[in-house]
Amino acid sequence: MSNHLTHALALLTVGAAATACTQKAPKPQRPNIIYIMSDDHAYQAISAYDSTLIKTPNIDRIGHEGAIFSHAFVTNSLCAPSRAVMLTGKHSFINGKVDNVQRFNWDQESFPKLLRQSGYQTALVGKIHLDGTPQGFDYSAVLPGQGHYYNPDFIINGKEERIPGYVTKITTRLALDWLKKRDTNKPFCLLFHEKAPHREWMPEEKYYKEYTKKEFPEPATYHDDYSGRGTAAHAAEMRVYRDQNWSGDDKLYPDVMDKLGLKDPTTWGRNAFKHNVGRMDSTQKAAWDSVYKPMNEAFEKAYPNMSEQQLAHWRYERYMQDYLACVASVDDAVGELLDYLDKSGLAENTIVVYTSDQGMYLGEHGWFDKRFMYEESFRTPLLMRYPKEIKPGTQIDQLVQNLDFAPTFLDYAGVKIPKDMQGMSFRKLVDGQSSEWRDAIYYTYYEYPSIHMVKRHYGVRTNRYKLMHFYYDIDEWELYDLEKDPHEMHNVYNDPAYADVQKMMHDRLTELRQKYGDSDKFNKQYLDAYLEAVNKHE
Repeated sequence: MSNHLTHALALLTVGAAATACTQKAPKPQRPNIIYIMSDDHAYQAISAYDSTLIKTPNIDRIGHEGAIFSHAFVTNSLCAPSRAVMLTGKHSFINGKVDNVQRFNWDQESFPKLLRQSGYQTALVGKIHLDGTPQGFDYSAVLPGQGHYYNPDFIINGKEERIPGYVTKITTRLALDWLKKRDTNKPFCLLFHEKAPHREWMPEEKYYKEYTKKEFPEPATYHDDYSGRGTAAHAAEMRVYRDQNWSGDDKLYPDVMDKLGLKDPTTWGRNAFKHNVGRMDSTQKAAWDSVYKPMNEAFEKAYPNMSEQQLAHWRYERYMQDYLACVASVDDAVGELLDYLDKSGLAENTIVVYTSDQGMYLGEHGWFDKRFMYEESFRTPLLMRYPKEIKPGTQIDQLVQNLDFAPTFLDYAGVKIPKDMQGMSFRKLVDGQSSEWRDAIYYTYYEYPSIHMVKRHYGVRTNRYKLMHFYYDIDEWELYDLEKDPHEMHNVYNDPAYADVQKMMHDRLTELRQKYGDSDKFNKQYLDAYLEAVNKHE
């Protein structure tokens, strides 16, 4: 090789190296995010937590292949406020959505908006229960209000249409269709929200045929007389055997009710039954009647000789059969989604979260519904998988709240977390980098007087203790030692043995109220606005 050629090659090599040094290194691939949220799904009805009632292999898989959170909670155990907290990363008294009545301000900042601005493709599919047009999404297909189980209406990018079929299957299909048609050049964030298992628990055919044959054990506190607590527990109208509707909830046909002289607490029950069953086409109705009509006939025959205890047990079984049958369909939906991620090669770089908008009473203390700061409605399921960072079988015991979802997702996406977001990113918790975390959480509930008559209250929970203040038309405090009394049966607020604990918890409560910006002044302002909104609604 000549000296001239050798020199030329050397210059080319140096030039190429210099060019390479000036080029930016490729950005790391940002993770996709799928946030699955069902409605009123109790952690007791997920076999990763407790296999007494049901097996949920697909939901369990998320936790087995990633992390399961044992102490995940909400800031306000009510559908719409919980969803507003999830979107904004702010407490109800900051984001303005404190109940199911007042409107949500979609103009405020939310994590989907920030993700979209940073280059993510975003979608919302299913139930959001926040009025107004969703903001921050390239695609939205949402149920109006509570939505319906059979032949539901969806608002798809602003246009409403009725889609034949069962809501859980339809929601899943819409979510998968969007995933398949999305822009594959962008990372994505999908909020995949199932309506089930919300009241009035209308299962799909294959599962009501199976679950109406099952029996379930009553919880130990089903016949609780509330003697260890104050006014609020006694006053709540959410007992399975007293406050559920015979028609809408238990699925008794109105003509059977008339024959037996049974009446629902309000006209809501009959109207719900007629409206829900009335949405079915002839084929769906015939299948429904083939199972529920014989059940009605058997009850009509047995009722005259049933004791009060037998009747209470029958109503519990009716609740569990339909509720858990709805959960079984949700588990199928999760399985479909996970299978799609595997087959499409997306699983490794996709964060998958499964949770609920709050917990739910499955007969504990005799109750259904939620709202209280007692554990069953305050605590939520939370399972999370991200193969790149989370080791299979990870257990997270720290006090996490729905307040933390927004900053966590922004953290993973490399998006700056706004200073006014009140939650914390739990990314370092689940990947094992840090165990430092908060040691107390704050809760508020406002919607009273209203359905179920759960009184207004706020409170603080630590790893061991819980302090609650019920106010407005009463002024009562409740303190629980969760280590010695996990079912919260005995209020120890006035127990001299807990005097130091009481003072410590009051101090913690004051600290958290100041930290998050809550006050009695806000509660008064809210009351005036709430009563005005209720009057307009009526």
